[in-house]
Amino acid sequence: MTAGNRWKDHYTDRAREENWLARSVYKLEEIDKKYKLIKQGSRILDLGCYPGSWTQFCIKKAGQGGKIIGIDLQRPDHVSSPNFRFIQADILAFNAEDISLDTGKIDLVISDLAPQTTGNKFADTCGSMALAEKALKIAVSVLKKDGHFICKVFEGEDFKSFRDKASGYFDQTRILRPSAVRKRSREVYLIGLKFVKKSID
Repeated sequence: MTAGNRWKDHYTDRAREENWLARSVYKLEEIDKKYKLIKQGSRILDLGCYPGSWTQFCIKKAGQGGKIIGIDLQRPDHVSSPNFRFIQADILAFNAEDISLDTGKIDLVISDLAPQTTGNKFADTCGSMALAEKALKIAVSVLKKDGHFICKVFEGEDFKSFRDKASGYFDQTRILRPSAVRKRSREVYLIGLKFVKKSID
């Protein structure tokens, strides 16, 4: 297998056939199928929205009455919808306070954020955890009561403490490793169900 196609698999082919921008859409699809978090009219904040497949999926599921806000360093140029607003920003430096003032409280925060991987397991896991911690902080500041949270995390020694922290803000937390996650990846998804608190340390 050459370097150019080493990541290609049936999810890649399926995404191309179904006009999704990335194979990662099937991770969100599986989560949503299991927990039914995206509804008609949902207001959704998509953290790390590039290249745009999660945004595409949310636009489709939320329908004309929905509103999707995407944040990333890079604009997903192939996403176009009157219900989509893009904010170009570094998540780690982002202040979320103005979002809910502009849109009202958010129904669902989704984060597929990942660090630039180095191959160093410790460094990559720490980078992932920093992004997950920031995603949780943003979620807590913008979610409406009973809103939900989906967050990618690389499993490591700090994962349990992160889940424990998230559990303080949601009625339930669940961990799912979708089928589309690559076999060698350490990524899992934390799902926070029914937001119950409005402040974070």
